[in-house]
Amino acid sequence: MHEAIKDAVTICKTLLRNGFDAHVINAPLQEELLSAKNSRNRTPAVDIACEPDFETLSKLFPKIESVPDGRALASLEENGIIFRFYPLESGDAGHPELSLLRVTPTMAMQMDPEKQRELRITAYGTPPAPAGPYDGFAAMEEGEIRLLGLPDITLRHNYLLAIRALRFAANFDLPIEKNTWMAIVRSSGRVLDYVPARDIMEEWRKVAAESMHRFVRLLHDAHILQGLIPEVAALSRVVQQNDKGEINGNVFEHTLECMRRYPEEGFHYDWLGVMAMLFHDVGKLFTAEYFNGRWTYYQHHRVGAKVTRKILRRLHFAQEDSDLICHLVNHHMRFHFMMTDRGIRRFRAVGENQRLIAMSRADLQAREDSFTSFNHNMKYLGRAETPEQMLEPLLNGNEIMEETNLSPGPLVGSIRDALLEAQKAGIVVDRESALQFVRESARQAEA
Repeated sequence: MHEAIKDAVTICKTLLRNGFDAHVINAPLQEELLSAKNSRNRTPAVDIACEPDFETLSKLFPKIESVPDGRALASLEENGIIFRFYPLESGDAGHPELSLLRVTPTMAMQMDPEKQRELRITAYGTPPAPAGPYDGFAAMEEGEIRLLGLPDITLRHNYLLAIRALRFAANFDLPIEKNTWMAIVRSSGRVLDYVPARDIMEEWRKVAAESMHRFVRLLHDAHILQGLIPEVAALSRVVQQNDKGEINGNVFEHTLECMRRYPEEGFHYDWLGVMAMLFHDVGKLFTAEYFNGRWTYYQHHRVGAKVTRKILRRLHFAQEDSDLICHLVNHHMRFHFMMTDRGIRRFRAVGENQRLIAMSRADLQAREDSFTSFNHNMKYLGRAETPEQMLEPLLNGNEIMEETNLSPGPLVGSIRDALLEAQKAGIVVDRESALQFVRESARQAEA
């Protein structure tokens, strides 16, 4: 820390001990200005914000002087350092940001034009419109996402930069610089107030499918998701449990894990599929019911599809995209249950089967549940390519015994197997020909 800053801190402590609030204005920036090369030829100066007026200051610091141009409340020179005192905003009705002065006129005068542009100081005119997607951001080579200048001031000129910072952090898997992050959190309400939903979604569509879970996490942690899609944010208060009824965190965390898992096996670029994964359990918020010692969410898929359509309309999704996402949400539970051949055929008729299978796989992986039903259904999918008459004989064992007067035994099973082979070969095509086939088979067996 520069000696001038240390002395300024000592002055602030003197004011605090006497019952007045005080602090060094934007200490990091002043440290930088004091260390700059062009500062060597001028007297070091530090700006302080304080609560007392000039008369009170003069009693505490007898050498204090008034400032002729009125830019500061007073100034004091000690040990070759100039300390300037600025009034601390303390009015109850004042804007919160006015309580923390960040750049004073005298600080601005010490900066070179490039630094002024970086800080976007309003006193020097309105900054130019962004020239490109990275305008307003420091180089990514720094290893973090950082807004140039004072993040709060930078955001004040374009709140969409907050969403863009989250997008960069998600896509590049980089941390957000701490002061930039706090500026985004502080501005979350104004991001929702001033940035149209269409513009937010335009940024969101540039998030890679594999990075979507990180982006949604950042939206939630920055308190933007709570205003943009409150139905999803509220899932953090809904209990998540597995098929055994064991509590396993909350539905929001489960949703993020599903979004992470979904793109892993062949769906790396399926942005709409990951978006469906975001909404697949939103219906649990509206169907949650505690009964007989466990939580139930009956029909959450159907309710969720209706809620999702309302949300997507609010976010200005195209109709065809909205239809696809709602379709996936509505049918995402179909592959969870062990299905018969007929059930598999109905599943195939629903459409978007591969996406629904991927959603089921991601859901099970996220819950760490049993894959028994899933593996059974995957096995039966291959059978669905075969016509129904090729899968089961037209007559069951009881019908064969009734027609042939045979007693239960291996012979009945052999005739049944032979009947199925005859169906596949086209020798047997209906029930009548099947009856004739089993009668003939029984006679040959008895001969």
